[in-house]
Amino acid sequence: MTLAIFDLDNTLLGGDSDHSWGEFIAELGMVNGADYRAKNDAFYADYCRGALDIYAYQRFVLAPLAGYPMGELARWHAEFMREKIEPIILPKAQALVDSHRAQGHHLMIITATNSFITAPIAKRFGIDTLLATEPELRNGMYTGDVAGVPCYREGKVERLNAWLAQHHESLRGSFFYSDSHNDLPLLQRVDNPVAVDPDEQLQAFAEQNGWPVVSLRA
Repeated sequence: MTLAIFDLDNTLLGGDSDHSWGEFIAELGMVNGADYRAKNDAFYADYCRGALDIYAYQRFVLAPLAGYPMGELARWHAEFMREKIEPIILPKAQALVDSHRAQGHHLMIITATNSFITAPIAKRFGIDTLLATEPELRNGMYTGDVAGVPCYREGKVERLNAWLAQHHESLRGSFFYSDSHNDLPLLQRVDNPVAVDPDEQLQAFAEQNGWPVVSLRA
């Protein structure tokens, strides 16, 4: 099995689904708009700097989900997909995914964003295997906390290694596409790392190491 692994935010999407969800629920009135937006922006800036406290951020994102029935959350998510996600799905990203599918590769999205937000997006791309940060569930409802290891930085490597062991697979011949220097721990593990519309740090690292640099936006 050859794995074709994709980061999601700012790689397959022309934006950040986590940050967009924060904007969406502020518009919906689920949270105090001004205060939530300010904190959401601050966390995003931390992520871009490589200084994100992933547990603090995920609890911030997941807290508004706590106490709501799954059906109601699903209705909001469908609206979120229409309003926020469909406009930032990159046609070249879908074409890249489809080209790996045509080669018989096993497709995977690996993302720090939680699975509540990302599972419908992965389905939209036709990708069945998703490794994402997992929200804690209790009695069929979200608690607002994180379950297990967040799928971020070295956590992506840990989560992927567990998946490989479970499925008796390896990274031989694997591809990983990402925009972010936060993904260097995993980019350095695969056989074919590809920088996609990279941030400055990843751009410099890719150039120094002779990695391909591509754009799905141009």
